[in-house]
Amino acid sequence: MIFCDTHCDTVYALTVRPGMPTDVTLERLEKAGVSLQTLALYVGASPKKADIVRLFDRMFKTFLGLTAAGWRQAMDPREAREGEVRVMLSIEGCEILEDSLESIALWRQRGVRMAAITWNYENGLATPAKVDSTTGLKPYGRQAIREMARLGIAPDTSHLNERGFWDILEMGVVPLASHSCCRALCGHQRNLTDEQLKALFRAGGYVGLNFYPWFLSDDGKCTLDTLADHVIHMLDLGGEGYIGFGSDFDGIEEKVPGLDNPLDVPALIETLQRRGVTGDILSGIAGKNLLAYYDRFDPR
Repeated sequence: MIFCDTHCDTVYALTVRPGMPTDVTLERLEKAGVSLQTLALYVGASPKKADIVRLFDRMFKTFLGLTAAGWRQAMDPREAREGEVRVMLSIEGCEILEDSLESIALWRQRGVRMAAITWNYENGLATPAKVDSTTGLKPYGRQAIREMARLGIAPDTSHLNERGFWDILEMGVVPLASHSCCRALCGHQRNLTDEQLKALFRAGGYVGLNFYPWFLSDDGKCTLDTLADHVIHMLDLGGEGYIGFGSDFDGIEEKVPGLDNPLDVPALIETLQRRGVTGDILSGIAGKNLLAYYDRFDPR
């Protein structure tokens, strides 16, 4: 089975906490049978542009160190193969792309294939869900998203506010949400409403479900079945073929019991099977749906 994960913060963790253990390691990815792990270049704890630029430089050097140590980079998610581990870059917070459209091409050349328009800071492209729900994309944000789409970088709406989400769809660009859950089941502003989910599925988008307990349950108390509830709710809204996983490993301080790191992927799959998610639907959620999204978004 091909298994893909659309979000973790391992490169950031390795950069700012060198020598400390991480959830995601190459050995764990291999043992768990993960085919494609997306590694986010995260904007970081400081909103100052100079700090962000320095952090991105450090993170990219960390990533190059991983590839030198044997981690295999995928320049295209469709390079994913069962039994082989590849890693792919994403951006979480597009401050690094604010200065010019040419910067988007640079990061595409480095292998970035999805980019969260915002993290929790307002930037030159848009406003995050943490700030408000009503401010639309900025003019440069529209230009940047068109350029991303032209180059094959999927705009990522996790963290983006609702108005920005709708603006992207109305532009005719089909985004993904790399690590988000259902607001109908957990009221966090980072989660997607049923209206958003249905529109995204109709458009051919993609959602990677986040493993963070506070995005799964209003009180943060949850089990693997709670995550399965979000999967099934998305399926009920028309999500068959359009959903997968975005763990947020190394970026979350609390875990679903029994879902601590990639080695617990089999337990998640077994839970979904027990809940009746099987066959092609399950193999799609595990990884094939992400590859199909890129076939639609960036056809070769």
